[in-house]
Amino acid sequence: MTNIKQFNIAGTFIALDDSCGARPLPVTEDFWQALGSGRFGQFSRLVASMSYDKDWATWEKHPAGEEVVCLIEGDVDLLLDLNGAETVVRLNQPGAFVLVPKDTWHTARVKAPSKMFFITPGEGTQNRPV
Repeated sequence: MTNIKQFNIAGTFIALDDSCGARPLPVTEDFWQALGSGRFGQFSRLVASMSYDKDWATWEKHPAGEEVVCLIEGDVDLLLDLNGAETVVRLNQPGAFVLVPKDTWHTARVKAPSKMFFITPGEGTQNRPV
């Protein structure tokens, strides 16, 4: 018999692999360091939810594929650097989302406290200061 457990995306993210498997990843204080060190092993996408009350401190890009950025609540301007031109997409309705193109620098300006949901192809992610 399979043991079915309930999780909460605020404290447990999800690793999706290329064979359509999924496994929970507990979010601890050292989560991002553990992720970067490879402690969680191989997977192709990270499903996560995070809350923001201030602008992101960095730009990021994901060379492994497109990222889904979805607003759960709040008001956010998502800035994308498309071929050297900054494009702003306003996410201000629950459920509004953007498909960030592969290898595109992006960041967020938080206009009101917000919760967002992400499906991220994290391999090779790069960051730079805003």
